[in-house]
Amino acid sequence: MDLLPDAYRKMDPEEIRSGIRKRKEELGKRLVILGHHYQRQEVIDFADHLGDSLGLSRLAAAQEDCEFIVFCGVRFMAESAEILRRDHQKVQHPDPKSGCPLADMADIASVQRAWDRVAGADPGGKVIPLTYMNSDSDLKAFCGEREGAVCTSSNTRAAFEWAREKADKIFFFPDENLGRNTARQAGIPQEEILLWDPEVSPTDPDIESRIREATLILWKGFCHVHTDFQPDHIRRIREEDPSAKVVVHPECSVEVVEAADAAGSTEYICRYVREAPSGSSVYIGTEINLVSRLASEHPDKKIFEVFRSLCPNMFRIDPAKLLWILDEIGEVNRVHVDPGTKELAKVALERMLKFS
Repeated sequence: MDLLPDAYRKMDPEEIRSGIRKRKEELGKRLVILGHHYQRQEVIDFADHLGDSLGLSRLAAAQEDCEFIVFCGVRFMAESAEILRRDHQKVQHPDPKSGCPLADMADIASVQRAWDRVAGADPGGKVIPLTYMNSDSDLKAFCGEREGAVCTSSNTRAAFEWAREKADKIFFFPDENLGRNTARQAGIPQEEILLWDPEVSPTDPDIESRIREATLILWKGFCHVHTDFQPDHIRRIREEDPSAKVVVHPECSVEVVEAADAAGSTEYICRYVREAPSGSSVYIGTEINLVSRLASEHPDKKIFEVFRSLCPNMFRIDPAKLLWILDEIGEVNRVHVDPGTKELAKVALERMLKFS
């Protein structure tokens, strides 16, 4: 892992911006810069494409002229681009330390141990593993090897329905809240849901019987950005602005999603704001950089955050790191995924396309 040289830390902001513009012009179509919705605006200013992790990765891989993909997002997003890239393309990440705490809550060793207990509890039944896009590549490969799939926040319900047609049980990781909100949509009763806590469940003397009774096993994991939002925040919004609409991300708690007017992925939230009538008030429960950007893009509407919640890992990427990557294009902070892992992870991603 390469660290940003001191020379870049000492550069004037305008010198950095000028340098990025120059490098982009020199590289032309050979370069694609991807910016996730949660990136700070001074990085997004230089992104060729803005969106979510999967959509951006697929878009970059589809461009034959592109040789270099620079993904401004957290680590699992850059890994996804590496999994889907063409043979002639190289993927780089401005800051490999920019990880995802949610993804880190489910490591491959813990999931494998849990899988052995879950699959072994009912030898006559069948379990399908599903991993959220917000996971490391080895978990995507784990699902690919076991007839499972990857899903995004926009197609988790479709993934659940696909899996229920194929198996008796679903093992979903790593986001509990997304799983519970999707279960409500899919009509899975609360009593058929088992929460797998990697710290507690392995020593539960009744765990095998509880697994046999469950339809859905959820991993105990969460996104700290979205668990910042509380029902009281929405209650106060209703009191102060009764005509306002509230839209939140499905990584929020069930209680927050129930209190909101709508819930959906980042792309859904963007569309919700675009389609809101001029003059309307919309409060958004997701990362603050997206909320601020939507407010700027829609001055005819009153756009506010439900509560200010910043992703510090996304914030690690800044223009200085982006310039350094462009100056050392194809060389520093290359993203690598083991070939075997990459092949199986791609299988899981391709299965997702069937139910999307």
